[in-house]
Amino acid sequence: MTHQLRYEVNCSILFTELPLLERPAAVKAAGFDAVEFWWPFAEAVPADKDVDAFVAAVRDAGVQLVGLNFFAGDMPAGDRGLVSWPARSAEFRDNVDVTVGIGERLGCTAFNALYGNRVEGVAPEAQDELGAESLALAARAAARIGGTVLVEPVSGAERYPLLTAADALAVIARAVVAGAGEENIGLLADLYHLAVNGDDVDAVIAQHAARVAHVQIADAPGRNEPGTGSLPLERQLAALEAAGYDGWVGLEYKPATTSADSFEWLPRERRAATATTR
Repeated sequence: MTHQLRYEVNCSILFTELPLLERPAAVKAAGFDAVEFWWPFAEAVPADKDVDAFVAAVRDAGVQLVGLNFFAGDMPAGDRGLVSWPARSAEFRDNVDVTVGIGERLGCTAFNALYGNRVEGVAPEAQDELGAESLALAARAAARIGGTVLVEPVSGAERYPLLTAADALAVIARAVVAGAGEENIGLLADLYHLAVNGDDVDAVIAQHAARVAHVQIADAPGRNEPGTGSLPLERQLAALEAAGYDGWVGLEYKPATTSADSFEWLPRERRAATATTR
């Protein structure tokens, strides 16, 4: 089985051998037309000049920004988002308008809100209540530009509570209630994370494809490029497309070689969005 979904490159995990602002141009040189990023700054509210430089790097490269994370804390140190973290909820609120503002300038409408680790001394129920409120706030802000907030199951983080699609969908349901019906909150289906967490990816696609707002891929077990592990990614992407998904597929893997060489599995004619746009 094959598919016609469009690929884009996550510049926060690929091309990290280059300075951040050089990565969009490297993606374009590799034949792709679109990129996504985790939060590209060290703080929740960066200086205007730093935001302007980021926006210019994407525009000057001639690529489309199709996904952007909200500020998630210190990811290398183990942080996985502020959405449900009481002590840092103000940072998340302050970051929402900055993130959506970048999206508005670059035509990006997909915003990933990492939920946050469980915090010692705070009841999970209290974190979940805050998480619902934070997601509803972000959804209202994103709605102003026709945007969608994404909720993602994640692997490899011991205290992160969202491991399966069902976990994320339960959080989304609470956020929709907290937002009095705001429904622009969707599932980010990273097929690698789902698989290594033990989810039945085929069942997720069959049962929840309509809830999927964005897709990311890497092979398992090494989180490297497709073809280096055991996941039937081509078949699963074809199943998603057949079920109605027509969005982007983010390449969010750790290259086994160099970033540029890691795309050899994907013919160049399948990299450009114009090649598969319906």
